[in-house]
Amino acid sequence: MVKIVDVAKKANVSTATVSRVLTNSSAVKKDTAEKVLAAIEALNYQPNLLARQLRRMETKTILVVVPDITNTFFSKVLRGIEFVANQSGYQVLLGDSLNDSKKESDYLHLLRQRKADGMILLTARLSEKEIEEIALEFPVVLACEYTPGLNVPTVSIDNVQSAKKATDYLVSLGYKRIGFISGPFDVVLGRDRLEGFRQSMIENKLGEKDLLVQEGDFTFESGYAAMGTFLDMQEPPEAIFAANDEMAIGAIKAIHSKGLKVPNDISVVGFDDIAFASIFEPSLTTIAQPSFEMGETAMKLLIKQLNKEEIEKKQYILEDKLIIRETSRKC
Repeated sequence: MVKIVDVAKKANVSTATVSRVLTNSSAVKKDTAEKVLAAIEALNYQPNLLARQLRRMETKTILVVVPDITNTFFSKVLRGIEFVANQSGYQVLLGDSLNDSKKESDYLHLLRQRKADGMILLTARLSEKEIEEIALEFPVVLACEYTPGLNVPTVSIDNVQSAKKATDYLVSLGYKRIGFISGPFDVVLGRDRLEGFRQSMIENKLGEKDLLVQEGDFTFESGYAAMGTFLDMQEPPEAIFAANDEMAIGAIKAIHSKGLKVPNDISVVGFDDIAFASIFEPSLTTIAQPSFEMGETAMKLLIKQLNKEEIEKKQYILEDKLIIRETSRKC
């Protein structure tokens, strides 16, 4: 089997230089690096990654924990993470917590067992104490969901202002009786998007005490059920804002089941801009999150921590965008 010393001999360099080339070190001159790479190719050298990882006490693996792998929003976030991870020589280990804080906590054992070098949490159901404790031992980044005030790098959008923007848009179309299908109240995204809806309704003098709110859980089924409750009211809402696209699509299905049409009878706005939002009929008006960029940014921050580099700030707020499509129209 070809060894690193064989490559060094063929390239007429030291084994340390070969090692630096293998780790993409900038300390090696370009012409020297090219000689080493030519020798590696000529000898078909395969680095012993396991031995290198044992020497450095690293796995070149990062753990990503998602709250619900069936939620299609996370697919683009994961692509962003994996894109940067692959460029940097890391592989991604995926954990699905099934919206269970206990299962999230269990994944922390993988870090403590040294099965991953760091972690990106796309969910924030763990207690502040648990996150702070694990962040003292390992590099950790929160993305999408977050815990306010936590001293851990966080990547998200401003969910309060995004939800306010969506509600303001429906108000601008002339709607006064607007229903909101929220996420779970015990999750920060559910609370923040509800707060944005509430702020818009108050600022537009559409009341606070009689807000039309149904709690969902970010699934299609909960959107369908919540919309059914709204439609059973003596005065159903004229428009619906749902805290994610899957619930919005569930709401549209419920509206159609009653023989009503979107947007002719009821306008609907979602949140996330999942891939299905643009091809669904009618195509869904929604708040677009920069999901791929979220994943990229989170992974870059994690790599900085892994490399012991300084992080300029703890909270990274990315820009969202209102995408107007066919499910909304003037009142």
